[in-house]
Amino acid sequence: MSAEEPSFELEIALTVNGEAVACRVPARRHLADFLRDDLGLTGTHLGCEHGVCGACTVRLDGQIVRGCLTLAVQADNRSVETIEGLSDSGVLAELQAAFLERNAAQCGFCTPGMLLTAHELITAGKPASRTQIREQLSGNLCRCTGYQAIVDAVEQVLKKNAPP
Repeated sequence: MSAEEPSFELEIALTVNGEAVACRVPARRHLADFLRDDLGLTGTHLGCEHGVCGACTVRLDGQIVRGCLTLAVQADNRSVETIEGLSDSGVLAELQAAFLERNAAQCGFCTPGMLLTAHELITAGKPASRTQIREQLSGNLCRCTGYQAIVDAVEQVLKKNAPP
């Protein structure tokens, strides 16, 4: 957008991590930028900005979405959950502990997206093979761990929560 082009803003109202939020946002602001810059929720990372790396993963009405591909205005009258909200609520505690135990969070840049994506698989309540775990996580890129430790951590939680 050039310096002369006017910024078109819209009023939005949404719920972020259980709290009501209302504000004006530029029509083209991405959800990830809105969460980071306007709300200070910096756990939503920006990596590729093309929806490929998964660092910007958040939940919109309970569904995993890429925050870099979703506009903030698309979240109007909806519910957004970020890594901060799910961590603070304790929902991810078991998975976070497994990531720590298995050394699955080295630099930590991909970890929020990995946790949200893995949590989706775990809450499905179905057994998953290592191949299925890898498929679930395939939209999340990690440059540090080689994925083995991440898959180990997810598998550990799945096995612990498997029905007898």
